[in-house]
Amino acid sequence: MARGTPATQALKKAGMSFELVEYEYVSGAARIGLQAAEVMQVPASRVFKTLMVEVDGKPACAIQPSDAEADMKALAKAFGAKSARMMKPEAAERMTGYKVGGISPLGQRKRVPTPLEASAEAHESIYINGGKRGLQIRLDPRALARELGCLVAAFVR
Repeated sequence: MARGTPATQALKKAGMSFELVEYEYVSGAARIGLQAAEVMQVPASRVFKTLMVEVDGKPACAIQPSDAEADMKALAKAFGAKSARMMKPEAAERMTGYKVGGISPLGQRKRVPTPLEASAEAHESIYINGGKRGLQIRLDPRALARELGCLVAAFVR
């Protein structure tokens, strides 16, 4: 990876410590985060996925463990909002500049409110998407929360 991705460039610019982990991405995997965890041989609870959502109709980016499901009511409540729903894949790609399966919470075209699932704080490091399919970034979840100005909240089942 000669130039990196917008996500890795954002981390370098912020002076954050991180490690890149490449793995063989399997197109069509039902749950990409679980597939990444299996291939990397790490617990799925440490591999966090990026969900682009709409909270009261406004875009947001939720970061949660890949082995959990988002509770949209809890997500809306974390924002003090009435509703939350998944963003359509095409809209998520336009908004972030990334392809589905490679969406990172870092280096998106436009920064949006970003909640980080509270369970991340139980780990010394977590993995997030690196901005392309088959690339994960291992980093400190507290540093990620500081960099993105994350709201840390419990919003998964």
